[in-house]
Amino acid sequence: MKKITLLVLVSSFALTACGSKSTQDAKPFSLVPVAQAATLTAPAYPSHVYFGETHLHTINSGDAIMFGTRLTPEDALRFGRGETIKSNTGLDAKLARPLDFMVVSDHSELIGGGREIYDGNPLMMADPTLKRWHDLMHGTTAEGTMASRELIAAFSQNKLPKLMYDPATAKQIVGSVWQAYISTVERYNQPGKFTAFMGYEFTSAPSGNNLHRIVIFCDGADKVSKILPFSALQSQNPEKLWDYFEAYEAKTGGHVLGIPHNGNLSNGLMFSFANFDGKPMTTDYARRRQHWEPLTEVVQTKGDSESHPFLSPNDEFSDFGKAGWDIGNLDLSAKKTNDMFAGEYAREALKRGLQIEAKLGVNPFKFGMIGAGDLHTGLSTSEENNFMGEVPIGEPRAGRASVLDKRWGSVRMGWQALTAGLAAVWATSNTREAIFDAMRRREVYATTGTRMSIRMFGGWNFSKADFRGDWVKAGYARGVPMGGDLRPGGAHAPVFMIDALKDPAGANLDRVQIVKGWLDKDGKPKEKVIDVAWSNPTIRHIGKNGKVAPVGDTVDLKTATYSNRIGAPELRTVWSDPTFDPKLKAFYYARVLEIPTPRWPAYDVVRYGAKLPEGTQLKSQERAYTSPIWYNAKG
Repeated sequence: MKKITLLVLVSSFALTACGSKSTQDAKPFSLVPVAQAATLTAPAYPSHVYFGETHLHTINSGDAIMFGTRLTPEDALRFGRGETIKSNTGLDAKLARPLDFMVVSDHSELIGGGREIYDGNPLMMADPTLKRWHDLMHGTTAEGTMASRELIAAFSQNKLPKLMYDPATAKQIVGSVWQAYISTVERYNQPGKFTAFMGYEFTSAPSGNNLHRIVIFCDGADKVSKILPFSALQSQNPEKLWDYFEAYEAKTGGHVLGIPHNGNLSNGLMFSFANFDGKPMTTDYARRRQHWEPLTEVVQTKGDSESHPFLSPNDEFSDFGKAGWDIGNLDLSAKKTNDMFAGEYAREALKRGLQIEAKLGVNPFKFGMIGAGDLHTGLSTSEENNFMGEVPIGEPRAGRASVLDKRWGSVRMGWQALTAGLAAVWATSNTREAIFDAMRRREVYATTGTRMSIRMFGGWNFSKADFRGDWVKAGYARGVPMGGDLRPGGAHAPVFMIDALKDPAGANLDRVQIVKGWLDKDGKPKEKVIDVAWSNPTIRHIGKNGKVAPVGDTVDLKTATYSNRIGAPELRTVWSDPTFDPKLKAFYYARVLEIPTPRWPAYDVVRYGAKLPEGTQLKSQERAYTSPIWYNAKG
């Protein structure tokens, strides 16, 4: 720890103000605009990883309340910080380990409007569709679920009752709900212990194609209370959301960012080469997108969006979280075709970003990667043995794995819901400012729910000897962390230091992989997945196919248990790219896999004697994805 006096930090890691420049752009001895004169103690660089939820829905989301959610933002925050609460179906619910931070991100589209329908607001009951939804909401859980799916379809297809598009109605309902939400979040924010951010979801879904963004404010009530959420009922164009961001920062002096999610349900639109209107991307668009959207959510309950077997046929681990989610768009109103995948998955988007940068000079898809929930229960549960479901009908019970959504002959089953993910953030403290700054500079990674700890640095002169000393200090002093830009350093290859520690309460590690993407000399995108560290190296070797043999499997489905007698508690390595070409732009990120463990349906069989549908996946290999490090070739 180093002492810092007001405004000055003597460190190569610049302690930045909320939302300011990334550490890769900052210089030593940077000024820190703190509000009060004081002497503070802070680490010279991020020394702790914080795990949190950035995407969660409560009773204030119209679809959630129709699904049967009755938990409030306060319930969600109490649960997130470790308290026991009653679930929507009356179960006692508690996290085994509290979260470090949380964003309750209800849909901004008539936020709180679902409660007005449920309560029978006379203005809304005059509309026959809203009256029908009111009646269904007061029926069975299945009837409420039907109402929610009708709402989602009507919203996606621009067929909501006209009353819901009325600005006066929206302002009347949203204003009071928003201010109450702000007050609640402010009360639960405990700097240093539990960070509560203000935010919401911008739910753009043209023709059912997912273009949703999570909006996160760094600021407190004094600034956020001056505005109302921007809604897709105002415009579904994400560029209009960026206009709103600009106006907010100009008006309040605050800071805000957006996080796209579920590109896998956009039918090719999320990472398109074109803008929202289908026109070719411009330099201004690319610059604004990179600035306002520094992160992307790559795993959540509605599937994993890192890569896909169609795009990465040589990647044997690219099929994770695809079952049921790669058949169509968000509301299943349109089927998926193979040509759409490239515009939906993060790895391909990172490659597209290099292509666009080669043409426009700016990379719009220069993002870090995080995980989140998108759970519509008010309960953020990412553990397989404590999964509270995607929606209330999916809360623990014998038949929840069979719940399905069926359209045009395609089916999504209950068991296909993932327990979702977590956002892992390397920050100097558990505060809004520190965590938001880490998100801005992309020093974050995504997990599928595990709390493994991963650090990755890129530089030009790292060696295994660095691990014998303060290797993290060396990483910052002589290189860049995940999310950073590696400047040209000569003709030799860059060197990456990677350290992965198992979740203290979880499974051992199988392997560490580097995913490299680059443009060849003809400007064509390429990728390669390389095993760089693995457990039991004396008996597991790289085969003729260039891949390390499987780690094994200790899962006992009769008891829904596994053993850590295989795998390793820690994997670390120093790796240099043997195919490096200093003239070619590239990116590198790490993917870390655990040994096989049971999925939540396996626990349901043991606990409830559940009869599972044919084909139910009962085990998987949990994993994490770091943000990339980009190599910027000369010229």
